[in-house]
Amino acid sequence: MAKPLSMDKPECFIDTESGGKLYVKESALQILQKIEQPVVVVAVVGLYRTGKSYLMNRLAGKQTGFALGSTIESKTKGIWMWCVPHPTKAGTTLVLLDTEGLGDVDKGDSKHDTKIFCLAVLLSSTLVLNSQGTIDNKAIEELQYVTELTEYIKVKSSDDEDDTEFVKFFPSFIWVVRDFTLEHKIKGKSVTEDQYLEFALKLKQGNSRPVKEFNLPRECIRNYFPSRKCFTFPFPTASEKVSRLESLDSADLSSEFLEVTDRFCKYIFDKSEMKKLKDGYTVTGRVFGQLVKTYVDTISSGQVPFLENAVLTVSVIENESAVKEGLQVYQSGMEKLKDSFPLELSDVCAEHQRLSRMVTQTFMKRSFKDSEGTYTKCLEEEMNKLFDGYLHQNEEASKKRCENLLTTLSAPMTEKLKKGFYAVAGGYVLFSQDLEDIVKKYKTQANKGVKAEDTLEEFLKQKSVDSNAILQADKKLTEKEKKIMEEREKAVLLAQEMNTKEQKQRQLEEKMEAERQSNEERMRQMKKKMDEEMRLQREESERGMDSKLREQAALLEKGFKEKADRMTTEIEDFKRKNKEAEKKSDKLFKKVIENMNKRHAETVNLMMRQHSEQMKTIMSMQRPSSDSSALLLCLLLGGLSGGSGSGSSSCSYSCSRPCC
Repeated sequence: MAKPLSMDKPECFIDTESGGKLYVKESALQILQKIEQPVVVVAVVGLYRTGKSYLMNRLAGKQTGFALGSTIESKTKGIWMWCVPHPTKAGTTLVLLDTEGLGDVDKGDSKHDTKIFCLAVLLSSTLVLNSQGTIDNKAIEELQYVTELTEYIKVKSSDDEDDTEFVKFFPSFIWVVRDFTLEHKIKGKSVTEDQYLEFALKLKQGNSRPVKEFNLPRECIRNYFPSRKCFTFPFPTASEKVSRLESLDSADLSSEFLEVTDRFCKYIFDKSEMKKLKDGYTVTGRVFGQLVKTYVDTISSGQVPFLENAVLTVSVIENESAVKEGLQVYQSGMEKLKDSFPLELSDVCAEHQRLSRMVTQTFMKRSFKDSEGTYTKCLEEEMNKLFDGYLHQNEEASKKRCENLLTTLSAPMTEKLKKGFYAVAGGYVLFSQDLEDIVKKYKTQANKGVKAEDTLEEFLKQKSVDSNAILQADKKLTEKEKKIMEEREKAVLLAQEMNTKEQKQRQLEEKMEAERQSNEERMRQMKKKMDEEMRLQREESERGMDSKLREQAALLEKGFKEKADRMTTEIEDFKRKNKEAEKKSDKLFKKVIENMNKRHAETVNLMMRQHSEQMKTIMSMQRPSSDSSALLLCLLLGGLSGGSGSGSSSCSYSCSRPCC
């Protein structure tokens, strides 16, 4: 599990340049980059000087932190961030965003507040609206920013002010009313805080311009946010002490105020969900930082942020990193294995398969929206290149070890050749005896690796030059006997050549089996990932649908039949889009699986062709009747026991064939 990260105090997250452009502070991004845990993001917005920062400090479990101003000047500028371990959800980080107060006359830029509000909506999983007094028409009119969201936020680049899908991606909404002095009563009847909010958001009947203007912000709140909640806070303390709120002890604060504060914090901790992207992908701190930069850069450039495009931008960054992270896992494991080279191919393949599983798990954990399998393919190809590289290094290590071993074992023979030890009558028998002894010792050596037979074959070919020279110079042998010995030499080389090719066949079969098992594991993990993504996509759609159905039922209950009827069309269109999106995802997933199977089939077919060609070569060779390795030793020994060629004694090794 990723380690929690806790900041001692808040830090400026999104600031404003001298020219008025918003930008993300690099120091804040570096903090988020270290957070591998999922994040719950709570943002607070509201008019300046309404005490937003106090609530955020309480959520952080601190008395002080976010700045509380005591003058009419807005204290918080831009957006400030405070990351703390979530108090009730283990393995989760709580990210608190305190936004610049809205409505500050000193800003100059009339659209600045709307940008801040839009960023709070885009970034949070829970949006807290902080206001003072009551939720009356004036308070709602001051919330005109919610009616401008369609100008600043789009779901897709093809959307033309289509806000019907906002409910799938927008945060839950909490309206906090500070310094509330009214009774919780409507027409003399006691109501809950939530009922009070719903009453304030009640629509008017009619189609006149004033009615439409009255209804518009209320409809936006009702339609855009998947859930609504309200908390009404009484005055915290005597008016003369309010400016020192952060330094007051609990005893100096109203018990009713503290009770609501505790309920508010508990609700946030228990009900606020993890931040998710389109299609339900859970956001970590690292991804959140990338998302923020994408949104801020887009808004600062004067463009409209598209939710889908932002997700794709982040997915490219994450998928590239997922490939890199997976390959690092593979390389790290294989580098450790390399210390043990040379190894048998089966040992290298076994570790390759183990690491492949780990690599796929690492990649799947971080990747998302790889809907066309581009990065999955990249990972496979790069890992296979690395595997081939390590196989080559293992072969080189094996070749080097075998060559060194044969050099050491044949050193006495080399010295004898220099001194002319074999340049005597009967020298060929002596040479054959020494060569047999070298081969016997070589065969008994362990850990030679995959090039054992190749290297021995090359060694015997080299020694056949010396052997033939000694044979032709040996005056003890007749011409007929020399011919027989020459045939034996050829049989020895042929036997070793067959040994080499048979070893290569076995190694190719091992590679084919490793590829088969690796592909099965990749497919299993890919299907698991796809099933999970489809589940999240459905859940996201269901949440949006539930919200719309609740809103339609509320409209019918209040007598807004015409609006409810219009929502029926909207709901049907919403269902259709969800089904189309699900079909598209399913089609893309099937295509990814199909391409993975195709790549696997191509790899296996290539290996099968190599296997077939090698088999044809082996079958076309004049195969000795006895076991090739035993025959090799038998023939070598035949040079000893055959003497001048007379007799037909059998060698002392496992072959039953006479040596002559």
